[in-house]
Amino acid sequence: MSIHAGHRLRVKERFLTHGLDSFRDHEALELLLFFAMKQGNVNPTAHKLMNRFGTFDAVFDAPMDELKKVDGVGEHTAALIKLVIALNRRYMIARTHGDEIINSTAKAGAYLIPRFFGERDEVVYMVCMDAKFKVINCKLLSRGSVNTANINIRKIVENALAFNAMSVIIAHNHISGVALPSNEDQETTRKIYDALQAVDIVLTDHIIVADGDFVSMADNGFFI
Repeated sequence: MSIHAGHRLRVKERFLTHGLDSFRDHEALELLLFFAMKQGNVNPTAHKLMNRFGTFDAVFDAPMDELKKVDGVGEHTAALIKLVIALNRRYMIARTHGDEIINSTAKAGAYLIPRFFGERDEVVYMVCMDAKFKVINCKLLSRGSVNTANINIRKIVENALAFNAMSVIIAHNHISGVALPSNEDQETTRKIYDALQAVDIVLTDHIIVADGDFVSMADNGFFI
């Protein structure tokens, strides 16, 4: 057994025995890189990733093109790093289940926040519910740039009608990290509310998510 193979085996056994909490950030990256680089010493690459991006989370938030600028990181390795976040988001969404009843602001936040995990673009989700506030459908409506996401009001109405929704929740994220609704958010929300009301569907809330937290426009008295 080579030196590197022996080291890899010890690191994997350490993880299986003690978990990831016993690892420093660069060691956790090194463990992940084992699965992208089948042979050799990947410890220097883990250190280069940490040095370039500064923090553990910044490595996973980095765009593919930026990851590939790090010496030793190719397409396969960069894709694996991005896959970690995508799988984590899928796992968190799966835990909310498909038959959720959203009859409170707290439940709306718990249901929607996982969908924004790791997102670096502004995205918009729409939740269609029946008369008992049971989720019929949750749909990604749009993905925008870092600063904006285009909300197509006609698409919202068509989607609500297609699923025979009685009520709707709209949610989007603020990349700035501040969840407070902007003037534009308020104007758009009013337009969505009026458009849905015209077809006898209620917009119950507009949830704004930022950094794992959220603000409910309904709780802030917008719909009164």
